[in-house]
Amino acid sequence: MGAGTAGGENLIASLRAGDPALVLLGCNDDRFILRRSSADERYLLPAVTARGFIRTLASWIRARAVDLVVPTTDSHVQALAHGGRSVAAKVFLPRRAVIELCGDKLRLGHVLRRRRLRVPESCSVVGRGAIESAFARLSKGGPLWCRPRTGSCARGGAAVTSAAEARNWIGLWERMQGLSPRSFTLSEYLPGREVLCQSVWRKGRMILANTFERLSYFGVDNIPSGVTSLSSLAKTVREPGVVKLCRDAIRAVAPGASGAFSVDTKEDARGRPHITEINAGRFFMAMTAFDRVLRYNMALTYVRLALGEHVVLDEEYDAAEDYYMVRDMDMHPGIYHADDMFEGIETRPGQATMASAGSAPN
Repeated sequence: MGAGTAGGENLIASLRAGDPALVLLGCNDDRFILRRSSADERYLLPAVTARGFIRTLASWIRARAVDLVVPTTDSHVQALAHGGRSVAAKVFLPRRAVIELCGDKLRLGHVLRRRRLRVPESCSVVGRGAIESAFARLSKGGPLWCRPRTGSCARGGAAVTSAAEARNWIGLWERMQGLSPRSFTLSEYLPGREVLCQSVWRKGRMILANTFERLSYFGVDNIPSGVTSLSSLAKTVREPGVVKLCRDAIRAVAPGASGAFSVDTKEDARGRPHITEINAGRFFMAMTAFDRVLRYNMALTYVRLALGEHVVLDEEYDAAEDYYMVRDMDMHPGIYHADDMFEGIETRPGQATMASAGSAPN
């Protein structure tokens, strides 16, 4: 699903690299985006929000003898989770209740906190004086993180330094995007590194996981907050503590977990990672690009598990350090090891050897 988009095409490239014999069919509701897809066959289907989407998808699955439907966005995951028996045998997803829980960042945080797992302390913006009381309780003299409790790509998220600034930010999104002020939350601000953990599970067991650090954001020049969840520069890192935290969190919300889970973590001032969100049912948009340099192909492992194959790996944590992913518009992600990053690049004396625009805040 989502053929022609960055997430869809990254997934296609990863699967082709893992097993060229796979037949990859792509679908989208936008014919212009679909036209640029590299899928073996391309199909125009209704939007996932359309009333007849599941019926049309099920008909297409039968006609083309599709073995597996792979979502690439949260809206795809939600549509398939609500699709009932029509496509149930053709997906590899967590339970619907798990998907709904992970889709609500505030509720997810409360569940994980009750299990004594590290999450930023948060509260909803509901009721008179809620913003002021949140600053009094959570800010400790610094900013708070303001964001909607649902959504992706850090939509509506920003660091706010006062109650007045929070009200103005929320009001802006209400006026220009129609977001209800009651949908926003305020939480403690975490200033450290962003480390992402991507994993695949079957029947409650983590089969494979890998980790990356987000170093800079994509397209921040046109974003008031300066923050998105789209990486323009990321690198592989070895962070077993993050993997353990994410494993414990997924087991807490989905004891019999199956499918893909992509977890965002952010470090506090003491360098301790906290879970900020869990994307249940899909991979990160760009991180499957690292499959070409890691020991195990995450996307192919997902497909093999989904099709019922017996998958045995030497290690569940596939960690390789210092591979960088560089992304920009209209370009395939480039993957380079740190030792080769400046191959063929001439540096004049006095120039910086490593720099990036739009760096993630620390």
